[in-house]
Amino acid sequence: MSEELLLGLSAVLVLGIGAQWLASRLRLPSILLLLLLGFLAGPVLDLVNTDETFDDLLFPVVALSVAVILFEGGLSLRISELPKVRSVIVRLISVGALATWLIGAAAGHYIVGLDWPMAVLLGAILVVTGPTVVGPLLRQIRPRGQAATALKWEGILIDPVGAVLAVLIFEALLDGEFGQAPAVIGLGVLETLAIGVVGGFLFAGLVIISIRRYWVPDHLHNPVTLLMVVSAFAISNVLHPEAGLLTVTVMGIVLANQNQISIRHIVEFKENLQVLLIGTLFILLSSRLEIGDLTSTGWQGILFLAVLVLIARPLAVILSTWRSELTLKERVFLSWMAPRGIVAASVASIFAFELVNTGYSGAEQLVPLTFLVIIGTVALYGLTSGPVARALGLAERNPQGVLIIGAHNFGQEIAETLQTYGFRVALIDSDGKNVWQSQQRGLRAYHGDALSEALLDEINLSGIGRLLALTSNNEVNSLAALHYRDVFGREEVYQLDISEQFSDQELVTEHFRGRSLFGAEIGYDELCGSVEQGSVVQVIELTESLDYASLRSRFSDAFIPLFSINSRGELLIFTSEYQPLPKTGRKLVFLAPPSDKSDQPAISVQAESNEADHGMEENEQI
Repeated sequence: MSEELLLGLSAVLVLGIGAQWLASRLRLPSILLLLLLGFLAGPVLDLVNTDETFDDLLFPVVALSVAVILFEGGLSLRISELPKVRSVIVRLISVGALATWLIGAAAGHYIVGLDWPMAVLLGAILVVTGPTVVGPLLRQIRPRGQAATALKWEGILIDPVGAVLAVLIFEALLDGEFGQAPAVIGLGVLETLAIGVVGGFLFAGLVIISIRRYWVPDHLHNPVTLLMVVSAFAISNVLHPEAGLLTVTVMGIVLANQNQISIRHIVEFKENLQVLLIGTLFILLSSRLEIGDLTSTGWQGILFLAVLVLIARPLAVILSTWRSELTLKERVFLSWMAPRGIVAASVASIFAFELVNTGYSGAEQLVPLTFLVIIGTVALYGLTSGPVARALGLAERNPQGVLIIGAHNFGQEIAETLQTYGFRVALIDSDGKNVWQSQQRGLRAYHGDALSEALLDEINLSGIGRLLALTSNNEVNSLAALHYRDVFGREEVYQLDISEQFSDQELVTEHFRGRSLFGAEIGYDELCGSVEQGSVVQVIELTESLDYASLRSRFSDAFIPLFSINSRGELLIFTSEYQPLPKTGRKLVFLAPPSDKSDQPAISVQAESNEADHGMEENEQI
């Protein structure tokens, strides 16, 4: 028996993490593979028997895991993002949630045939969206405007709202007081808000004080923070069922927006923990499904899903964005993005288990219908949201902007030049001084670890389509290139080589590297050394009298070509294997001493031309 238990637990971890890794390689929503592998491991192969393995511990483990996931989500929310969309977010989690609930309940009753109490509960469960799905999709699509901010905040805040609503209805069902549900819900919401807000601020304050006053040693910051999260969740739930979800969400938001202590290391720890928890939860919950459960929903289940996608979500967005500053295109995009995720799956699984044991008619349909909606919405939005955003003009098919890792002097020179010529640029650096200097030059710069998912959520990637890793560490450049392949694609991830005499390039295989920038013999030391000696990044439009050959001859060895800007406003990058042919009429971006700079005036490149939907030119070689 112990060997079977060990095999089952190992399978859950291997499948949970492996599915997310495989999904990242295939650029698919990870939930789809998690659900598929969980279903195969459970009813098909009988490799994982969740109920026997965990028994009574299953749903407490699920509840604690969801609490940690929501806390991590709260850590990604910045109050500074709110001014333009605050009213929209408030209405999405109130009026919009109410509309979704009522339409979902009506569809559950009239289409699926559930009794009203069970239909109302199902509608409440499906109010929640999926922040663990919305976040990766937004990073992949990179939409412009305020829609992305509204979706991110809604995805995290709606989870405790929907979960609390479902719990209150669930309690009314168990107590036999469904007719008194409105009064129960009203009182329960007030109690939950009070406990959640007060508890969130209180426990966030305890974390801040304990770290700021050195009560906790550095190596225990993450474990103690986790201790506080679990304590906040448990105590709040004792005071009122499911109030803990709101408490930990508020706790995360408070920590993310304070300036008393640094929480970067806490955020990174929670990101890693979230990957483990999401994978484990989806494998555990989907392995409990049976083939007959999913097929039993029939055409009614498909029609129920269609009502949620085509009626409930658009109506909720229309009501929530009425007289807001969002454009019509942003509202349409909001209407086409409402995937369900782990909170809906876990809440439905917990309630169905107890209601079936209690003998409620229709309770056995809660889980199949919920998982059908999760699978359907994730597949639908995951495959279509990118094309929809591009069709609406909210995302670019070929964005020309640049994300630069390394905000040193050379990185700043490149960023300032490209920004001047209309390209969107953002810089990341772990050195606060470099970030401050970049911001003083009018550049968008972010302080933090380039590999942090939380930092990636913070950066507005609209109009940015490639990565330049320019640090002095070859492994860091390679890790950044590997990390951002999922965002930009392998062909648009570039890294700077280290000078050959200090190179550890042989330690990093070609498979894990980005494309080599500027040439095989041009490395970090050569570029930064040239800048320190007074060289600057220059831009010259090539003419018949001032062509590429004459420029090379004029500057000799001090001339380093970096980019070429063609007539369509596309940025072509010089690499060790590709040198775009600098034709007459193109602009050449290069590094050279300022004393020899041509007097020819630079001609500005319109930003609009960089956002045009053009493919890259053919790889013409010098």
